[in-house]
Amino acid sequence: MSEKHKAGSQIRDLILGGQDGLVNVLGVVLGASAAAPDTRIILSIGLAATFAESLAMGAVAYTSFKAEKEHYESELAREIQEMRDMPDEEKEEVRDIYRKKGFQGELLEQVVAQITSNQQVWLDVMMSDELGLKPMDAAGVVKTAFSVGFSCMLGSLVPLVPYFFLPLKPSLAASLGFSALVLFAMGFYKGKVTVGNCWRSALELTLIGIAAALAGYVISLAMTRLFLTGH
Repeated sequence: MSEKHKAGSQIRDLILGGQDGLVNVLGVVLGASAAAPDTRIILSIGLAATFAESLAMGAVAYTSFKAEKEHYESELAREIQEMRDMPDEEKEEVRDIYRKKGFQGELLEQVVAQITSNQQVWLDVMMSDELGLKPMDAAGVVKTAFSVGFSCMLGSLVPLVPYFFLPLKPSLAASLGFSALVLFAMGFYKGKVTVGNCWRSALELTLIGIAAALAGYVISLAMTRLFLTGH
């Protein structure tokens, strides 16, 4: 895996974890504010959601990575068996792959002969060009899980910060504003490092994140009124 691809994956993990944690806890905080207007209760609920969400995100990242790795290994074993049991069919698949790339005639046959003369090269071609699969970095699974979980925890704390320093009423507006600012900064950074439109990326992430949190707030408010008032 290239350094550029690794950096892109790390940024993806950080953005994914941070955004997910921030949006979820912001929704929880907004809902808690509607249901129980007490700073201590809001902080208790928010911190509980922070740790639960962070652990869950890290675990999901870990199990997802393991599932991808197991899928790769099963396909690898299948290709090895097919190359051993059906070499002619597998060579024809290599021929089809490179025919689609524009190789023809004698040159195509030379390419096929060269690739299939080396078992490892042949296998790599089948995995990458036929199946679109790349080797999984087993050593990176723990690092990925930690990155996602830790960034989720940091993002989850963002909506809670105002409640540590401000009275209840201004904390709600400050939580929304601070969360929007952090989402905007995350989106801007993502656009910058991925050679995208920084301002568009920032605006999209902010709008999507705040909209998701507000949707959670509306649902929480509706459920609170339903169960507490009966209508």
